Amino acid sequence: MFTDSNVWAGWLAMIIYFVATVGLEMILGLVIALVIHEVAWGKNLALSLVLIPMFIAPVIVGLLGRFLVNPTYGLYAWVLRESGLYDGNILGGSVSAFVAVVLMDVWEWTPLVALITLAGLVSIQPQVLEAARVDGANYFERLRHIVLPSITGIVIVALLIRSMDALRYFDIIWQATNGGPANATKIIPLRLYESAFRFFHLGYAATIGLLMLAVSILVANLFTGILRQRGLLK
Repeated sequence: MFTDSNVWAGWLAMIIYFVATVGLEMILGLVIALVIHEVAWGKNLALSLVLIPMFIAPVIVGLLGRFLVNPTYGLYAWVLRESGLYDGNILGGSVSAFVAVVLMDVWEWTPLVALITLAGLVSIQPQVLEAARVDGANYFERLRHIVLPSITGIVIVALLIRSMDALRYFDIIWQATNGGPANATKIIPLRLYESAFRFFHLGYAATIGLLMLAVSILVANLFTGILRQRGLLK
């Protein structure tokens, strides 16, 4: 396995996919949570609309995304073509296909990060924020010195949850691109699936799976160690 260039290519694609999806989801989820938290009217309606993608099965998200970027009848493909941003086959190019599946994942799971972060924002004592406002602190100063330090622990928990899920993600990419084009989106879970159920190399697939398990344990221990250092976990 360690001398298999295809496996290393799968891990490289997995790392890029992991950083892109989890990074965007954490940033967008935090921003969305902050916006919803500041909404004075219609907060429940806004939260309900934001959470809708999270309740759609990943398989459906992959199928929906594939139809929307279809160069013949896809809505997103038409918008990009008419705006002059991109006129090619989105899922036919290595870079564009990778970007497409990343954005599909971000669209579905950013609401989860926003929901977890919003739970942390709600737990902040409003008296503390009001006192800082009275003392002359503007919104960004309150965000930097009060809000973000107060929700660091729960943001790390959200990061842990999404990291564990992203390391084994399969559904959206399988439905949208099947790992193509030219293996551009074939992350390591797809390599494992092909080894086991396409080529029937069950022992080899089990070895890849054990390595994935080891990586998942290392990532989980990294985040739990950070939580222990902050006194948020015993």
